[in-house]
Amino acid sequence: MARILWGNELAGKLRDQMKREVDALKAENKRIPMLAVVLVGDDPASHSYVKGKAKACEQIGIAEQTYELPESTSQQDLIQLIQHLNADNCVDGILVQLPLPAHFNQDEVIQTIDPGKDVDGLTYINQGKFFNNQSCFIPCTPLGIMEILKEGNVDISGKSACVIGRSQLVGNPVAQLLMRANATVTMCHSRTQNLADVSRQADILIVAIGKARMIDASYVKDGAVVIDVGVNRVEGKLCGDVDFDAVEPRASIITPVPKGVGPMTITMLLANTLSSYESRENK
Repeated sequence: MARILWGNELAGKLRDQMKREVDALKAENKRIPMLAVVLVGDDPASHSYVKGKAKACEQIGIAEQTYELPESTSQQDLIQLIQHLNADNCVDGILVQLPLPAHFNQDEVIQTIDPGKDVDGLTYINQGKFFNNQSCFIPCTPLGIMEILKEGNVDISGKSACVIGRSQLVGNPVAQLLMRANATVTMCHSRTQNLADVSRQADILIVAIGKARMIDASYVKDGAVVIDVGVNRVEGKLCGDVDFDAVEPRASIITPVPKGVGPMTITMLLANTLSSYESRENK
């Protein structure tokens, strides 16, 4: 039976620590860190995510401003708003909630964000620095995964790791972070042949494939550490990309969905915002 690593419990501990840091700033009458969130359109999932981020900011005392724009907003008007936030010295982090409505050039919008305020780590400058091992903002979900592994006292060095999924948000950056921790990393994706045979060799399995309960026990080595990044809704309930009930008896450590990686993603967003604040205040 696997040990379950509850991301919500770790997130709670980290947020308590961040709250103490913000409370100390308030006690010294210093400026409070601020996150600006831009939300375009009426997508229910996006609205739910933004509410979760606003609640997390309130929990630790970070100032948060959500800019809700109608779907009819033009590309030019959205870019002008981002440029305004770039110039605002009270704003430490800027997050544009994705995906944007179809008529936007999403890439152009993201690249407009000041890299020093790009707390999602999505601009080309931050991505380039990341893959060259320079100081930068790292995407929040990979950062959260590494914190979970640390909390679980998982010895990464020298281990075999398999990442299923090659997105720029999760798969590619988490593979890079695992390699920096001296794991031997295999990246898999939808075109990988004999996927189960490959993933079954891994001591550490990171799953971000986007298919509900795709990974069953046949994909998992006995005693493997399994991190489930997927978020899917099946019959009104959330589930991951891993069939938890099938895999849990075989794994040594596993994360659940919900209350696994998800809470850590938002927590790392807060951590990046605090980091941006500290860098800006110490210039």
